[in-house]
Amino acid sequence: MAIQHELPSYLRPLETGPWGDYLEQIDRVTPHLGPLARWVETLKRPKRILIVDVPIERDDGTIAHFEGYRVQHNTSRGPGKGGVRFHQDVSLSEVMALAAWMTVKNAAVNVPYGGAKGGIRVNPKTLSHAEVQRMTRRYTSEINIIIGPNKDIPAPDVNTNEQIMAWMMDTYSMNQGSTASGVVTGKPISLGGSLGRHEATGRGVFVVGAEAVKRLGKDLKGMRIAVQGFGNVGGIAARLFSEAGAKIVAVQDHAATLINEAGLDIHALQNHVRHHGSIAGFAAEELKDQAAFWELDCDILIPAALEQQITPANAHKIRAKLIIEGANGPTVPAADDILHEKGVLIVPDVIANAGGVTVSYFEWVQDFSSFFWTEDEINQRLTRIMQEAFAAVWQLAEEKKVSLRTAAFIVGCTRVLRAREMRGLYP
Repeated sequence: MAIQHELPSYLRPLETGPWGDYLEQIDRVTPHLGPLARWVETLKRPKRILIVDVPIERDDGTIAHFEGYRVQHNTSRGPGKGGVRFHQDVSLSEVMALAAWMTVKNAAVNVPYGGAKGGIRVNPKTLSHAEVQRMTRRYTSEINIIIGPNKDIPAPDVNTNEQIMAWMMDTYSMNQGSTASGVVTGKPISLGGSLGRHEATGRGVFVVGAEAVKRLGKDLKGMRIAVQGFGNVGGIAARLFSEAGAKIVAVQDHAATLINEAGLDIHALQNHVRHHGSIAGFAAEELKDQAAFWELDCDILIPAALEQQITPANAHKIRAKLIIEGANGPTVPAADDILHEKGVLIVPDVIANAGGVTVSYFEWVQDFSSFFWTEDEINQRLTRIMQEAFAAVWQLAEEKKVSLRTAAFIVGCTRVLRAREMRGLYP
C-alpha cells in the first residue's frame, strides 16, 4: 500500500510528477536507515524554493515573461550543486525532484555538496541568441540572492552549455563587483573551466557501465546497445562504448530513431548532429514509430534524455538485460518493479550519471586554488571515484539483497542524514 504523504500546499496530490517518484524512492529506502530514519522527513522537504519571473525584451520590441526556478533541496553536507535547464516542460515538481536526486547523488559518490537544481520554463529554440543571453542574465540576477561559490553552484543541464555558464558567471560577478569564477561549473576553459568537464557525465556512464558488465561476467566487445538521447550524455557515452568494441545498434532523440544492426558510425553521427541539430536525416534506417524504440533487441539500454521515460506502459517490452541510467529519474518506481521481475539489472542515475558533478567538483576546487590539472589527471580521478562508488553500492546490494538503486540510496541518504544528525537543529 502506497504511503500517503503530507504534500506542501503548492503541489496537487494527484499531480506530484517527478517529485512523487522521488518520494516513493525515499519510502523504499527508509526501512534500511536504522536510527537515522527519525530524520527522514528532512529528505522529503526542500530547504529552499525560489520562483522568479524572468521578463525580457524580445528582438521585435515586445516583452516576454518566463517562469524560473532554483531549488535547494539539502545543504547539510555542503553548498548546493546542480544544473540549470531550459525546457518548455520545466515545472516546480520536476526541479524539486532533480534537486533531491542531486542530494542523493552527491552523497553517493561522496563529493562535499548538497543538492540543488534550477530551470526556466521555455523552449530556447524559439529565442534568438541575443534573447537567450538576456533571459539567462535576468534569471541569474533574480536568483543572485541564493547562489554563490560557497552557497549554491549552478552547472549546465538540458539545453544549457558553456556559453550559458559564462553569461551566468559574468552576471553574478558584475553584481558582486569582482570576478567569481567558482559560482558556476561547466564554464569555458578560458574562464576557469576544467578540462574533461564536457565529457564527464557521458564518461561516467561508460565507466560504471563497463564495471557492471564486468561484474555480470560478460564481455563488452560486441554487446548491442540502444541509446535514448544523443546530447552531451548519450552521445559521449555512445562514442566511448563504441570505441570499447560495443555496437550502438539504435539511437533516439527528439526528432528521430535510427537503427543499424551492424552498429552506427557514432563519430559520423555526432558530426551530423553538430551541423543539423538532431540525428534526423542521417544515412541510416529510421524507425517511424518512436515508441517502438523500447522494444528493440539489445543487450544494454541507456536512457539519457529526460525523466519518466520508462513506465509500466513500456517496461514489459524492454528486451535489454542491463539498463544504465544516463538521465535523471528516467525510470518510474512501478516500472522498476516490472524490470526487477524480468531480471533486468538497472544501474541507477544517482551513480551512473554522477561523472558530471564529480568533475564539477574538480573544477570548483581548481578555481579556488587557481591551479589546474591535466585532462589525463581529471579522467583518472573521475574513473577512480566512479569505480569506488559503484563497487561500494554493488557490495551493499549483494549484502542486503536489494536493488542497486536502493543500495545507492542507502549510501547517499545515510551520509546526508548522519550529517543532519551531527549538525543538529538550529536554533
